[in-house]
Amino acid sequence: MRINRTTRLLAAAVLGVALAGVGVAGPAVADDDPEQGIDVTVTIEPGTTTGQVSMTVADNGGVSLQEDGSNAAARQFVGTLPTVTVTDTRRPEEIPAGDFWAVVGQAGEFTATSGSTPPIGSQYLGWRPRLLTDSSSGAVEAGEPVSSVISDGSGAPAVGLQGQELLVSTANSADEIGTWQVNADLALRTPAGVAAGEYHSTLTLSLFNQS
Repeated sequence: MRINRTTRLLAAAVLGVALAGVGVAGPAVADDDPEQGIDVTVTIEPGTTTGQVSMTVADNGGVSLQEDGSNAAARQFVGTLPTVTVTDTRRPEEIPAGDFWAVVGQAGEFTATSGSTPPIGSQYLGWRPRLLTDSSSGAVEAGEPVSSVISDGSGAPAVGLQGQELLVSTANSADEIGTWQVNADLALRTPAGVAAGEYHSTLTLSLFNQS
């Protein structure tokens, strides 16, 4: 709305200049008199809107994990996190020294549709973050993989997403400004004897920006 009002005011100002030129009466001049023009100048100051760091998640209907990779040690169910986009629109002079941002994720426990079935703790859900956008400076990095407490054998910390785990971050925001996309491979590894049923959890993503 602000842009529209500004546009109308500028149009009115231009129109006013034209009408003023036409409406001023004066003595008749000879046809061979030189033309007279009026210099019109405008100084447009830099916009005052400051940039910001923001996060969006691609439209999705949730993630449906499908069984793949189960063995005698664990039942495994996998899926992919919807694409997460982080955008930093600040100008270099707006970024304080030592400023950084990070996106972290934390899962709630998986509760069964049947109230009598015990829930599956969030420590059984792990992920492997993946940066989809090249970082020109290398300053933006995906988080380290985290395994279920039933280890997937990769050597990743077997702690699951019961606490806040890093999805993507930069240690120094001033090193690189722009837009980055990231997702993650999800893997729920439960005990082999897990009760059958439909389970639901909420994976919460949070963006932090600190100086």
